[in-house]
Amino acid sequence: MAKKTSKLYAIAHAKCPHCRRGDVFTGTMYGFNIQHTKEICARCGQRIEIEPGYFYAAMYVSYAMNVIEMLVVSFGIYLLVGALEDNTFWTYLIVIFAGCFIMSPFNYRYSRIILLHVLSPNIKYKPYYDIP
Repeated sequence: MAKKTSKLYAIAHAKCPHCRRGDVFTGTMYGFNIQHTKEICARCGQRIEIEPGYFYAAMYVSYAMNVIEMLVVSFGIYLLVGALEDNTFWTYLIVIFAGCFIMSPFNYRYSRIILLHVLSPNIKYKPYYDIP
């Protein structure tokens, strides 16, 4: 019998939550080939966007990810340049916004993946699709 794909592997590699083998996105996360969410998994036929407007909920997940990233970057800047004062205001602002901009493709991808794998009770893993 074939080894089952772990949920953590499927989340890290942006795989379908139904079969854990098919890709959820076309294109790369960073690069010139823009990432798009597939409508249907090519491997098992699972519809990725379960209902119209399903990924609006991913905005809330992305928002939480963005807040955490901003806090981490702010703490890093605090350690490097000191407390937020008049002379460090622009440093904080530029670095935090640059971090948000750089992390936006990551947030787009993984907010949808977290929504599909962790927060969607309608999509269940089917081990019989998980065949190499």
